Amino acid sequence: MAHPEKLGKYKITGVLGEGAMGVVYRGFDPDIRRVVALKTIRRLGGDGAEAAQQSAARFRNEAQAAGRLLHPGIVGVYDFGDDGHVAYIAMEFVEGHTLSAYLSRRVAFSNADIASLAAQLLDALGHAHEHGVWHRDVKPSNVIMTRSGRIKIADFGIARTDTTGLTMANSMLGTPMYMAPEQFMGRSIDHRVDLYGAGVVLYQLVAGRAPFVGPPESLMYKVVNEIPLPPSAAEGARTGPLFDGVVARALAKDPAERWAHAGAFRDAVVRALGSTPPPAVSPETVGALPRANEFAPTERIPTMLRPGSATAAPPSHGFTGTGQAPSHWDPAVLAKVEAALARHVGPLASVMVRRAARECHDIPALYARLGEQITLASAREAFLHGVSAGHATGGTHGTHGGHGTAGSAAATGTRGGRDVSAPAAGAMSAGGPPVSDAFLDQAQRVLAAHVGPIAKVVVRRAAERTRDRQGLCALLADAVPDATRAAVLDELARL
Repeated sequence: MAHPEKLGKYKITGVLGEGAMGVVYRGFDPDIRRVVALKTIRRLGGDGAEAAQQSAARFRNEAQAAGRLLHPGIVGVYDFGDDGHVAYIAMEFVEGHTLSAYLSRRVAFSNADIASLAAQLLDALGHAHEHGVWHRDVKPSNVIMTRSGRIKIADFGIARTDTTGLTMANSMLGTPMYMAPEQFMGRSIDHRVDLYGAGVVLYQLVAGRAPFVGPPESLMYKVVNEIPLPPSAAEGARTGPLFDGVVARALAKDPAERWAHAGAFRDAVVRALGSTPPPAVSPETVGALPRANEFAPTERIPTMLRPGSATAAPPSHGFTGTGQAPSHWDPAVLAKVEAALARHVGPLASVMVRRAARECHDIPALYARLGEQITLASAREAFLHGVSAGHATGGTHGTHGGHGTAGSAAATGTRGGRDVSAPAAGAMSAGGPPVSDAFLDQAQRVLAAHVGPIAKVVVRRAAERTRDRQGLCALLADAVPDATRAAVLDELARL
């Protein structure tokens, strides 16, 4: 596509990334004479008009939410503009890597580093909360660590402010692996959803993986009903039980049982460490990843889950698991990546690679994103070893460059030695007559006895994926605990 020479007063000096909804440019402000990142959104029409309108509203919301904040731990927003064809946000230009890149590369964090990261994150969230802004999508890929060891929170696209009109009844916003139980349930929320997300990040820093993993239906059940292992007890944990109690309270099912505010959470981290955390992460840890090319917060398409929706993004660019690979990738390169990933996750590799390729624009970023989705430590290390040794791809090239976009990642995991990143056997295959709406109502009642109110969401999402009876029943059974799966399948078979 043709790129403009200017946006408003800003001179375009380079392309940092390109995604489905727009481009992120490196720009120059001639008045203040500083480098900025210019995040843009394209104008879309036709069948995607409604989705485009929602995306534009979230885009403006990001500018308004982040623009009212002034904190060293939050990516600064300087300006919002619209030239009639392209809307843009002028924001702070940042160099560094996301926490997800460090986690996917299995970088080991000391207790002091973990406490420093948690304290910095909570300081920034506390500032946002004091100014009436809830981020609602706190996760490692939205936290950038600079070369100085300081962190910055990015992507306020689905933030809620005390004046926003974007919050909708019966909607769920966020990334499933980091969403609090009340978000899944569609209940009223407040700043404590951010504290839950921060708790998941802290869990990952200790354990190297998220507390709950699995396909969306199973993940919803676990988040709402199950107590996670203490992070120090998880496979591949990187430190001892120092932060277990702090994390447990942050992940409480009832918001009233979590920390009352970010400051209280931060104080608990300090007490657990036994001393004041360092103001920045150690140079040794920061330097565990090679120096990044110039990096700026890029377009992120927030996950938007609604009852009855099978996608996790607006329809015009949502994840479907089908279709052509993104045009900025060499298909031969993606085929090699898919083959390498398939050894660890099976047939779902095709879907995972296509989704990640839409969000990443170079091989290291693609492998980091895919590695984040492999929760079995031995499999993840084997997969990531392939890219570090130059295996599977024949090198580190194959795109047209740029940093691309970051977004929600599908969770994978194991259950009783079985990979649950893919649907249960036969879930999407033909088998039995197509189901009716009456059958779906009956199936919802069966499932509700085992998973509670989220049964309605689970059934609707499964029905969007398939109306084949056998496949639908397999998807529904995958949403319940192992001990009751056979009983659920038997009940569904009798409907």
